[in-house]
Amino acid sequence: MIAIKESAMRLHTVALTALALILPACAQAGPKPDDAQITPDAHAFRIGTYQAWSLRDLTNVVPNDNSVIGQGQTPEDVAVVLKAAGQPTDHITLSIDALLVKAGDHLVLIDTGMGPKAHGVLMQSLAKAGVTPDQVTDVLITHSHPDHIGGLLTAEGKPAFPKAVVRLTDAEWASVKANPQQADFVTAITPQIQTFAGGAEVLPGITSVILKGHTPGHTGYEITSGDAKLLDIGDMAHSVVVSLAKPEWPMGYDADKPAGETTRRVELTVLAKNGETIFAPHFPFPGTGQIVAKDDGFALKPIE
Repeated sequence: MIAIKESAMRLHTVALTALALILPACAQAGPKPDDAQITPDAHAFRIGTYQAWSLRDLTNVVPNDNSVIGQGQTPEDVAVVLKAAGQPTDHITLSIDALLVKAGDHLVLIDTGMGPKAHGVLMQSLAKAGVTPDQVTDVLITHSHPDHIGGLLTAEGKPAFPKAVVRLTDAEWASVKANPQQADFVTAITPQIQTFAGGAEVLPGITSVILKGHTPGHTGYEITSGDAKLLDIGDMAHSVVVSLAKPEWPMGYDADKPAGETTRRVELTVLAKNGETIFAPHFPFPGTGQIVAKDDGFALKPIE
């Protein structure tokens, strides 16, 4: 078992530097508790006949100051919601995780975490699943924020998954190429890129689900095996408490906040009705469960 300890300020600085490349207007993340540590982990479960794993990478702790969570509200408003869920009221902890799925002949990684430069432990978690980077055949990207694409490259700037096809929506790839600060990243990863239109079937049994609001080409991925389904929601929701209880509250990381609010309310309503399993990379590890209606909002029912 590998335990990677970070000082609060070091993780704070690394995370903000990376996020600033794509999110110059986003609010700053708060420091991790001094005694926190990130331990690599791979939580195995099944989606029908497919084997799947939740993979741990990092955590992001944001302050309860309405800069990210609960924009337009007050810290006291957010604290009421957090306290009702038995959570600390001065900060919100967000996981940064990824999903690995063995679907037929494809070994698919959905998102890649922050990467080794930010001291993410995704590669160690991948090893705990018994998988090496060169065995990954496909990397699916929900969107191009650094905590989802940072792990596409090694610390030396080389492709981290050398034999994989990297797939993301046309709109998302266009936004990456338009960012001059991402020029080196684009050069390194372009040979592996294949784009698709949002909503397309990207691999057998895996379909893109357009989730508007977060980034220009943000997409979830619905994985289907027989009667079993799982939806990787990407960044449709961040806080397992606040984003679900108050889906109408703006999210600081969303580029189009009204669209993000609409998407959360509509999609969470559908999920609460159909009982489909979800994976949420920012919910507490392992990030799986079912959405249920609660009061005027929603909650997560973890999978036993």
